[in-house]
Amino acid sequence: MPYRHAHFYVGVVLLVILAGFWPSYFSPIRAVPPAFHIHAATAIAWLTLLIVQSVTIQRRSNALHRQLGRASFALFPLLILGLTMIIGVSAHRFAVREYPGVEILTPAFGIGMAIAIAAYLTLFYQALKHRRNVRLHAGYMLATPLILFESPFSRIVGNDLPWLNVIGSPGPRALLDTIALSDAVSLSIALVLYSRHPRHGTPWLVAAGFIAAQALAMWISPFVPGLQGAFAAYARVPEALTLVLAVIAGGLAGWLGWNAAPGRRRPPTGAEPLPA
Repeated sequence: MPYRHAHFYVGVVLLVILAGFWPSYFSPIRAVPPAFHIHAATAIAWLTLLIVQSVTIQRRSNALHRQLGRASFALFPLLILGLTMIIGVSAHRFAVREYPGVEILTPAFGIGMAIAIAAYLTLFYQALKHRRNVRLHAGYMLATPLILFESPFSRIVGNDLPWLNVIGSPGPRALLDTIALSDAVSLSIALVLYSRHPRHGTPWLVAAGFIAAQALAMWISPFVPGLQGAFAAYARVPEALTLVLAVIAGGLAGWLGWNAAPGRRRPPTGAEPLPA
């Protein structure tokens, strides 16, 4: 089976989330908006599912692996819902000018999260479409933690490793520097994994493309004319509508991906059935 140590890799991402968000989420957990609870719970549940799925397939518990895999059809739309709720928090903060620099940072956060959502939808769809190819299926599923990695690791850079910020932008744009650097780490990991598995490395190239797009879009966002106006328009859209659309998008990615997979080959009449 491919990626025999994948559960350790996903576990490292969980530890990075714990370390990166400890000061801003886990420590003051009772004081944060409900949207962050939904996002945290669904993201951690998603990573936990990947760990368990990695262990079950390595132990050849295929039936359990398939049964748990069906849980992703319910969990994935909730993951997209949590991400969309975070965009809603950013939009609210932009609308009320909650803190200095909000007009620079929150549109960047919004576009970065939108690209992350597009990445998740694409990777999950492709994972289901290629579920009969174990290497591609595993690659697409295991590429999703790379999208989660950026946000907590950028917090670690900003809070604990500021010397890594070699870009040195002034003011609130320094935070966008840490995000770009964190994306650079994710991008490097994706490219290394592609180099190790080039024959079935398309998932890592897809993830790398989204990561690069996110880093570039967020970093240049303060210089993009009209972006603040577009984000202000988004802030006026009823949140209920965006959340319903998020759940629909997550559900559609699963449904379309499942139905896009080629059917199993049927043995000719009188022949022995092919192994599952």
